[in-house]
Amino acid sequence: MATFSRSDDLQGAEFVDADLRGARFVGSDLSGVVMRGVDVQGVEIDGPSLFEGDSFLRVNGVDVIPFVEAELNRRFPGRADRHARDPDGLRAAWSTLERTWAGTLERVAAMPAGTVDVSVGGEWSFAQTLRHLVLATDVWLRRAILEIEQPFHPIGQTDAGAEDNGLDMSIFTTATPSYAEVLEVRAGRVAMVRDFLATVTSDELAATRTDP
Repeated sequence: MATFSRSDDLQGAEFVDADLRGARFVGSDLSGVVMRGVDVQGVEIDGPSLFEGDSFLRVNGVDVIPFVEAELNRRFPGRADRHARDPDGLRAAWSTLERTWAGTLERVAAMPAGTVDVSVGGEWSFAQTLRHLVLATDVWLRRAILEIEQPFHPIGQTDAGAEDNGLDMSIFTTATPSYAEVLEVRAGRVAMVRDFLATVTSDELAATRTDP
């Protein structure tokens, strides 16, 4: 199977009558891609940035993003609150998120031993996902907002390109932490966000931060 990495320049490439069945695009920039007369049966797209700014995703001339957004909000009550811009709204949104995660953790705890370390379809395992959320909290809250000089916990899960984005990889452990440790660190980070939101003011929310 051919593999194309970030070093391969495929910008502006044209694929005509190409067979891309089963191809997998991970962390790739497909902005502005145009597909005409294509067979897209069974295609899956997971792109959080679809809901940012003036993004659109047109299928047969119809922008489907508003429909996807509405359906996700229906499936996950409280999801729409992520757009809150005032302290009370953010506190309510975070409270909803914590309740949802509590239910998720309970469900996972009832699963067979080792389930948390299983990777499905090449994605991170559940434990790795929690570790990445630790990293996300460290990047955005501890580094960008609180401006802590060394904000990172060693078990944070990095992704491809982290070193290129300025992260010192020597900070992070190469060993696999126990699930109990992951839960403990993740709970601590959740509490940090909760404590920050408990006292945050509108002025603090409006303050300019350095992009981490």
